[in-house]
Amino acid sequence: MNPRDTVLQRIRAALTDVPASETPDDVPVPRAYASSHAGPDPVSLFAERVADYRATVTRTSAVGARAVVADALSRRGVGSLVVPEGFPPQMLPTGEWTVLAEEPRLNVEHVDAVDAVLTTCAVGIAVTGTIVLDAGPGQGRRALTLLPDHHLCVVREAQVAGDVPEALTRLDPARPLTFISGPSATSDIELDRVEGVHGPRTLDVVIIEEPSSEEPSSEEPS
Repeated sequence: MNPRDTVLQRIRAALTDVPASETPDDVPVPRAYASSHAGPDPVSLFAERVADYRATVTRTSAVGARAVVADALSRRGVGSLVVPEGFPPQMLPTGEWTVLAEEPRLNVEHVDAVDAVLTTCAVGIAVTGTIVLDAGPGQGRRALTLLPDHHLCVVREAQVAGDVPEALTRLDPARPLTFISGPSATSDIELDRVEGVHGPRTLDVVIIEEPSSEEPSSEEPS
């Protein structure tokens, strides 16, 4: 008997007491396991884990977001960037760079030639330090965050989930999901790290703090 037959035989033996009419939905599955291991401050853990991946993390208020974005673009010497439709205009600074929109849709050559892309995100995951994009407002299509060498991503504190199970409840599996854990990197058999192989070489993350209940919410005018 070969290994395949052995496995199938064991499966059949395990199913001998299962009625032929039974479906997976007929049997309740306990879901009492912990949905998060993030601890009491998931946002700080998210910032720490993202930084562990060699990304630059800055925490700021909504009022200071535009200045932080401008500083990141200037520090990286960005001359041109793509900004997907739906990005909050109050967070888009003016400066010595050209802002490209996707109207009309940019071809691959144009996207590859720009210095950076500026996006929002769908969810951040604290325990894994992961940013999830789902092509929603301010995120654009997947090519926009894979081809440019620099990705600058804005994450609101309310978007940070403690752990993967919690994050998955906030995501639509039918949408095109991209999970980003730090700048793109790979290693060869000798563990020599090479960055920028499968996506951006540089990742900057700006975390927007939520205003406290005692403070009125305010944003810098566009």
